[in-house]
Amino acid sequence: MLKPRYPITTPRLTLRPFTPADLDALHAYESRPDVARYLYWEPRDRDAVRTFLDKKISRTALLDEGDAIDLAVTHRTTGTLIGNCLLIWTSKTHRQGEIGYVLHPDQHGHGYATEAAREMLRLGFDGLRLHRITGRLDARNTASARVLEKLGMRREAHLIDNEHVKGEWTSETIYAMLDHEWTP
Repeated sequence: MLKPRYPITTPRLTLRPFTPADLDALHAYESRPDVARYLYWEPRDRDAVRTFLDKKISRTALLDEGDAIDLAVTHRTTGTLIGNCLLIWTSKTHRQGEIGYVLHPDQHGHGYATEAAREMLRLGFDGLRLHRITGRLDARNTASARVLEKLGMRREAHLIDNEHVKGEWTSETIYAMLDHEWTP
């Protein structure tokens, strides 16, 4: 079980639970086709973003397998919402989890995804005592793959045409790290 103390700060970011006031900033990137391109969902209209925001607001602790922490990623100095990051507890028995992140494209290329995802690894390994954490992505998403590589995660699998997403077969790449490989 993991109930982090919020906010979580890094040198440049603050990770915090979502609030209803995040609707406009969340919609600003979740509505974009370039953001949804490699994700399971299409660009979201305001009503869809509101629905998913309500879910994000409640995702602040890992109480059991299947739970997720989904946090707002904000600039530490301005408080501006620039994305979100998450940690999913995928298996209690096997002590496994999964990380993910989505950033507004205007914030790409600054290392923010790596900085936020590193905190998700810390929560998983140090907080929940997971043995293994993965990161899964559309194989075409080379920028996301670079983030996972910067974190020290190893590429373990390339699954060819394993999912039918948005009307096309897509391949998936899986990265992973074990607890003894984690160095904060």
